[in-house]
Amino acid sequence: MASHRRPRQPGRARVSVLTATAAAAVAITSQAAQAAPQPSKNDVKAKVDKLYEEAEMATEKYNGAKEKQEKLEEEVSNLQDKVARGQEDLNDLRNGLGSMATAQYRSGGIDPSVQLLLSSDPDTYLERASTLNQLSGKQAEALGRITGKQRTLQQQRAEAAGKLEELDTTREALGEKKREIQGKLARARALLNTLTAAERAELAAEEDRANRTAGERVDLGSAVPESQRAAAALSAAQSKIGAPYVWGATGPSSFDCSGLTSWAYSQAGVGISRTSQAQANDGTRIGQSALKPGDLVFFYGDLHHVGLYAGNGQILHAPKPGANVRYESINNMPFQFGVRIG
Repeated sequence: MASHRRPRQPGRARVSVLTATAAAAVAITSQAAQAAPQPSKNDVKAKVDKLYEEAEMATEKYNGAKEKQEKLEEEVSNLQDKVARGQEDLNDLRNGLGSMATAQYRSGGIDPSVQLLLSSDPDTYLERASTLNQLSGKQAEALGRITGKQRTLQQQRAEAAGKLEELDTTREALGEKKREIQGKLARARALLNTLTAAERAELAAEEDRANRTAGERVDLGSAVPESQRAAAALSAAQSKIGAPYVWGATGPSSFDCSGLTSWAYSQAGVGISRTSQAQANDGTRIGQSALKPGDLVFFYGDLHHVGLYAGNGQILHAPKPGANVRYESINNMPFQFGVRIG
């Protein structure tokens, strides 16, 4: 018969040891938490600014991929239209040759060489040069046009297929860059959320002051633009002071950095490239001492930021997420060179 013994209860000494051990572990965890101080407001701001800079770098790559996508879509559409029209022309040519064959048949039988043409590929037929002697001059001319049209269509179809493949690759790159930008902005928001409400309010107030300063009177000196187009571009950009930075935006109500400069010059009747890196090659490069109002100014080694020189050491630009179009000192970022649009 099975015995039913009560489980042995731990002694008081053992319970005390366990309790003391648990308490010590909690104390150590608490001390460790206290020993790891929360990042300061300035530390968080520095990390957020770095993420914004990385997001802007990705934005310019996104802009380039988007521009390429739009160009490829237009090229594919044009090629597909050409193929469709070419096929119609080919059908007309074939119908015309068929009418000639019908007329021959009615007048005494169809020429065997035309019979061959209507039942096989014209390319193969042309290779049989000996049979060409049996064709009339008119038929030979029609057959030559058909063969040429077929070859053109084949080339256009192959070109369209290649462009479609390139378009798919570009769309994938566009999606990747979009996810990268959104990820960096989400990380920046998460970092800001680690601050206290008071600290977030302080950072917001600092940004508001920077945006307000852009709307107040700024001493731009007495320098004049090199051309009417540069003056018109700067004037257009000045009309957008206070508009928010939005990645990928080209106006008229929001902008990223290269979106502002390309929009401003388009208002002056000048077409320049979409991305900052491409805009760096749209004119004549100049040094900082040669800058005049309306010139493009480029920053960072990879040229991922661009603005317009406004005069007296000030630039007008779309700075970063959370900021508005505003004036800032040219010394706030690592200047590379200027570009004068001709």
